[in-house]
Amino acid sequence: MSLRSCETAGDEQPAAGWARIEQFGAGYRQKHYQPKTSTTPDRRTTLNPVPYRRQLSTMATTISAEQTEKAFQKQPIFQNSKIKSAGKKVASKDRRWYKDVGLGFKTPAEAINGTYIDKKCPFTGEVSIRGRILTGVVVSTKMTRTIIIRREYLHYIPKYSRYEKRHQNMAVHCSPAFRVEIGDQVTVGQCRPLSKTVRFNVLRVQKSKSSALAKQFGKF
Repeated sequence: MSLRSCETAGDEQPAAGWARIEQFGAGYRQKHYQPKTSTTPDRRTTLNPVPYRRQLSTMATTISAEQTEKAFQKQPIFQNSKIKSAGKKVASKDRRWYKDVGLGFKTPAEAINGTYIDKKCPFTGEVSIRGRILTGVVVSTKMTRTIIIRREYLHYIPKYSRYEKRHQNMAVHCSPAFRVEIGDQVTVGQCRPLSKTVRFNVLRVQKSKSSALAKQFGKF
């Protein structure tokens, strides 16, 4: 065998080896890296086209709207009928207790005809209104049955004989009888301490035409 034939044979051997390696790699990738397809359908996507996480959030919202407390919610009154009569039942609305807070504030219709239970409500609970009556603008409704109102006022500076604008945020209890939004003007009355920071209760809500009014300064 000549030297030229040896060089040609040496060049063909590595090429054949690389071909076998490429062939093995292609088969390995096809076997191990091919996406797996399951024959069983996913119930989370086939039963309802709505995304599964959105379904869970909707379910949680629906459940929380009805009741979040574990204990049975009732008013502190006698729930049963006092006279036992055959064939006559006492309607639930007849067992509803509410009161008039006085001071010219009208009891909402939701407090009379509604079914909510709130022991801190001034109309259906054992909370009496006494003390100061204030007004403010709603700036936050993120808490449960508690809102943040903003009270703006003018503070007099004797040194300069001028007034400066100031504001104060207050946490007040809001009964489920009211539906408040950001920008609404509310009238609150002082009551006993309901929590660490809550000492007032919403008595009246005046709907706002625009939520942008919450950003404007208005003296109370």
